[in-house]
Amino acid sequence: MAKSSASSQWYHGSTIPFAEPAWSRGCPSPYLKDSHRKLRAAMRKWVEENIIPYASAWEEEENLPTDIYQKAAKAGILMPMAAGKSIPDEWGGRFPIIGDVKPEEWDGFHDFIIHDELNRVGGIGVPNGLIGGVTLVMPAVLKNASRELRERISKEVFSGQKRLCLAITEPDAGSDVAALATEAILTPDGKHYKVNGQKKWITSGMYADYFFTLTKTSADGMTMLLIPKSKGVSVRHMKMSGSASAGTAFVDFDDVLVPVGNVVGEVGKGFKCIVSNFNHERLFISFQSVRGARVCLEDAISYASSRETFGKKLIEHPVIRFKLAHMARETEALQSWIETLIFQLDSLSAADAELILAGQIAQLKAHSGIVLQNVVRDAIQILGGIGLTRGGRGERVERIWRDVKAISVPGGSEEIMLDLSVRRAVKAVEILRGKTGVAKAML
Repeated sequence: MAKSSASSQWYHGSTIPFAEPAWSRGCPSPYLKDSHRKLRAAMRKWVEENIIPYASAWEEEENLPTDIYQKAAKAGILMPMAAGKSIPDEWGGRFPIIGDVKPEEWDGFHDFIIHDELNRVGGIGVPNGLIGGVTLVMPAVLKNASRELRERISKEVFSGQKRLCLAITEPDAGSDVAALATEAILTPDGKHYKVNGQKKWITSGMYADYFFTLTKTSADGMTMLLIPKSKGVSVRHMKMSGSASAGTAFVDFDDVLVPVGNVVGEVGKGFKCIVSNFNHERLFISFQSVRGARVCLEDAISYASSRETFGKKLIEHPVIRFKLAHMARETEALQSWIETLIFQLDSLSAADAELILAGQIAQLKAHSGIVLQNVVRDAIQILGGIGLTRGGRGERVERIWRDVKAISVPGGSEEIMLDLSVRRAVKAVEILRGKTGVAKAML
């Protein structure tokens, strides 16, 4: 391997310590190629021109402009945001990819980079409002919907014409999905489902044209329906502690007629559709956490390097360096774990990855939220009052402070994820010891 200096093409972005991953600070990486560098540069330029200057205003207005979604589609951001570790054949060549990455080159590290760059905005309101729907819904549509529905929805969504959201959680059913009450009853003519019920805390629900909705279709069966915004569907904005621009909604379904062609997956087996994207959803949340931690480090170190107290700069006080060191060690360790799991997911078959890595990814999701809580807490301590002020020098850290529990609660709470990680590890050992020929899907 040829040696390179810190001034090589891999040196990129902020020069503040720990503000960028090691492979952007002149360090070699076994994972990255020239296509990753091009994607990183193109995505950073787009975010700095189209997102960062307006994010604070959008948060205050509690709304994202319609044209930003259309700009993201035109720039080639929407489809790759949904793709995960590879571009599906159905999508490759039909929709643009930012940075001119070839569909066949796309891997898990491209996925990491495109999300990582978007999350430099600070806070998860804008990213979730903009691309939460495509990231969380389109993979399940691809894997489970009919060909006709897949083609129609992918064209509408990736062209920027339509938006969608994931609608699972209800007022009385969160992690306990079996308790959901939204009901879908087949009409006598067999052409529609009549849907009644409520969904709550639905990210980007205010912007959605389609609601990817888990419904109860029998006493013990659940079915996924792609419900268009139509007669009987009403949404109202929920004011959350953070993520104001995410478009979080309370959704009512009142005698909504949904064509049977909008069933995604098998009738009565809707939970399988949700499970099919769990790993990518949890990775996506971990991506948000690690970049959020780097934003905190970047802004805290920048401030500590200029702010003077007691006759010297903050960063010259050992207690401040102690805090920064702990923030950095947790962030760098999280980055390494994420990169290792991405490599493993790229290298294993889907079945083997589900068997071996699903529990680790659940643990990673929980751990990433814990790391971000620790890092943003100490960033606020270093920034002082400006870290609690909306707007100005500390605005990114202030947004992350308000959003941090929206990392550790949605997508599987910390406690449930940690418990699941151990249960999956034990189950995997049982299978690998004596039942290596058993279908991996039983997990």
